Amino acid sequence: MRIVIKVGTSTLAHSTGRLNIRRVEELVKVLSDLKNSGHEVILVSSGAIGMGAGKLNLKQKPSDIPTKQAAAAVGQCELMYTYDKLFSEYNHTVAQLLMTGEDFNVEERHTNFSNTMNRLLEMDVLPIINENDTVATAEIKVGDNDTLSALVAVTVNADLLVLLSDIDGLYTADPHKDPTATLIPEIREIDDSVMALGGDAGSSLGTGGMRTKLNAALLCVSSGCDMIIANGSVPTLLYNICDGEAIGTRFIAGGNKK
Repeated sequence: MRIVIKVGTSTLAHSTGRLNIRRVEELVKVLSDLKNSGHEVILVSSGAIGMGAGKLNLKQKPSDIPTKQAAAAVGQCELMYTYDKLFSEYNHTVAQLLMTGEDFNVEERHTNFSNTMNRLLEMDVLPIINENDTVATAEIKVGDNDTLSALVAVTVNADLLVLLSDIDGLYTADPHKDPTATLIPEIREIDDSVMALGGDAGSSLGTGGMRTKLNAALLCVSSGCDMIIANGSVPTLLYNICDGEAIGTRFIAGGNKK
């Protein structure tokens, strides 16, 4: 199975912005094991701005563009150094790809990206993708890594996209505010009532929210790729997902046609 896994800042970092070392080590171990079992794995990783803010001792995620881009430049170094070091311990080679919206919207650049991804997978490399936050502007940015991961999944014809976040899946209401909210295990069509369940970003360090995840799901299922929202606090649940168990909320391809 070709699987794209997106990890959010809330999964990778503590609330301070500093790396959650134990969780990242476990994530890398699981992804390495999935590759060993024959799966093709692509990682879309958030965390550069959040980790940069932590390393720069900023009290909160920066709000102005120059500071965001400076934090991204600092954080991306730490992020990739960590991934390269940890994956190397399991004899896996990683590649870094930093993307902007133009890499998907301009045909020639999109073709080049697709060709590069296919060759990396042929060479048994694990691609690690993030938005190029150090140069992205309003005109060329993708905007969030939920959308980015869906665009990647569609480009590489992935079988499944898994969004690991700080929530178990899509609920009937906001579980942080409504104790009666219940998890929706499966969605076969993303209609207006489903989209209405989207909310604002939940983490002060992240850029996503349920709304961006639902938009990502719509992109995926319209192109024949299933998508799952699951809680990233326990990376080993990726084993259960690959074994076909019902984890989080699964969006089934086919209900929404292009």
